[in-house]
Amino acid sequence: MEKRFITEEDVERYGQYLAECEKSRATIQKYQYYLTLFQRYVAGRELKKKQVVQWKEDMKRCLAAVTVNGAISALNGFFRYKGWDNYTTKFYKIGRQIFCPEQKELEKWEYERLVNGARSQGDERMVMVMQTIAATGIRVSELPYITAEAVRVGASAIACKGRIRTIILTAKLCRALQQYMEPRGIVSGPIFITRSGRPMDRSNIWRAMKRLGESCGVAGTKIFPHNLRHLFARTYYNQEKDLSKLADILGHSSINTTRIYTMESGKQHARQLEKLDLLVKDNRMCLLLYS
Repeated sequence: MEKRFITEEDVERYGQYLAECEKSRATIQKYQYYLTLFQRYVAGRELKKKQVVQWKEDMKRCLAAVTVNGAISALNGFFRYKGWDNYTTKFYKIGRQIFCPEQKELEKWEYERLVNGARSQGDERMVMVMQTIAATGIRVSELPYITAEAVRVGASAIACKGRIRTIILTAKLCRALQQYMEPRGIVSGPIFITRSGRPMDRSNIWRAMKRLGESCGVAGTKIFPHNLRHLFARTYYNQEKDLSKLADILGHSSINTTRIYTMESGKQHARQLEKLDLLVKDNRMCLLLYS
């Protein structure tokens, strides 16, 4: 059997292949990241199936199963691209969660604390970045679609994962964005850019939010740009109770994905269970108390 190795060139070519398949930039970066991690794990050795299985088990010791499955998806895709199907490995089976872990769920008051913290520090860019994501439910990778042109018409056509959907920018959000744009002379193109003029990305925003979280007293486990999208989804669903429309707004192809975004907290779930009142009172205890 032919000896097989993974090189940096393989990782680069795989990224080009994914781009030709019209995968999103965020997906390409994620897949190349995990493939690079595995390449370093193999450390130039000949590829063996047992290395794939061992790497999966090592990842599971320090990462959540859903994260490991994301890494497996990246590797399996690469193996199929190379025609090495016998190296693919199985995903971890994950039972469906019925509530969101409280330590990871960003509450509205915590979001407001982050926004007000950025405002007090004079970071108007982060004030508007966080509010724009929270008010529209867009992915962080879709932020470059929030342009000066989109603000003028109150809507943005977003192309992601092979689909195009229109996101409405409310009048209130457009006014706030216009007030942000005018003093900065932004008249065209993406609104949120770095000093070099490039659109802000996930890492820029995540680092800024981490700093805000530390100064504002918001737990680090909740500081992820994607949590702003989850906050939008929960707030919208609690108000409208329309899961199908929410799936369209978020750009989900499966409504099951949308259900994950609208999960209630563990505390809410516990309160609902308490309301069932299915524990039978022990009358013997009452007799003892009054005897």
